[in-house]
Amino acid sequence: MDGRTVLITGGNTGLGKETAVALAGEGARVVITTRDAQKGIAARTDIRDRCGHDVEVMELDLARLESVRGFTDAFVEAHDRLDVLVNNAGVMLGSRRETVDGYEMTFQVNHLGPFLLTTRLRDALVAGDAARVVNVASAAHSSARRGLDFDDLQATTRYRSYTVYARSKLANILFTRELARRWDNTGITANAVHPGFVASDFGRDGDMSRAAGLVYPLLRVFALSPEQGARTQIYVASAPELAGITGGYWAKSAPATPSAAAQDDAAATR
Repeated sequence: MDGRTVLITGGNTGLGKETAVALAGEGARVVITTRDAQKGIAARTDIRDRCGHDVEVMELDLARLESVRGFTDAFVEAHDRLDVLVNNAGVMLGSRRETVDGYEMTFQVNHLGPFLLTTRLRDALVAGDAARVVNVASAAHSSARRGLDFDDLQATTRYRSYTVYARSKLANILFTRELARRWDNTGITANAVHPGFVASDFGRDGDMSRAAGLVYPLLRVFALSPEQGARTQIYVASAPELAGITGGYWAKSAPATPSAAAQDDAAATR
């Protein structure tokens, strides 16, 4: 990874921070994004202390598409290329909320925001050296057995936290497959990963439903550490043997088979 430029969304905590520690430690020039500048500064210090390398911190709020556009403009102004993009940030909300853009928040933060971010960074990725896009999905996508509800992508008729989250993770995989197909001749690869059930800060800012908030601390004793959970995305982002491999879904640092709904090419295209 020596000299490669890496961008990690949500790199101030959990899986994102562990990914930053590992890739910066391997010599990459790492940029992490955060919604909170102070948390970003604290994360930067911790990452430097742990791996001996500095990282750059930039503010990005995926719940505001204006922020995504402003961020990409600033990124390409400061960096002549991007070699690895890790779309790591995500949310799971206990109640339905809308963003300032008028979209259901889980769908925007987990899918629409990363979609816009990735496509706006296309030229920077093309300029990279065999660039890679790594989308952090989840095995939770398999719960969306009927696929995406194209008549109600914004979950206006019925909101169930886990169902909405599962559909957003399904969207991540469908996006990955279609991105791999459309960008096949660009030299850019795109792969999705499942980190496993991880004891991270995900969903712990009062965003979970009350029931989930009570159950989650009990389940944490069975969970992977963030360092363990980040291994698959680190592997897919950096392993030399994966050069040219695209359109896949990975778990435990190995190829995995996503659900039937995640293999629906018509849905991916749509």
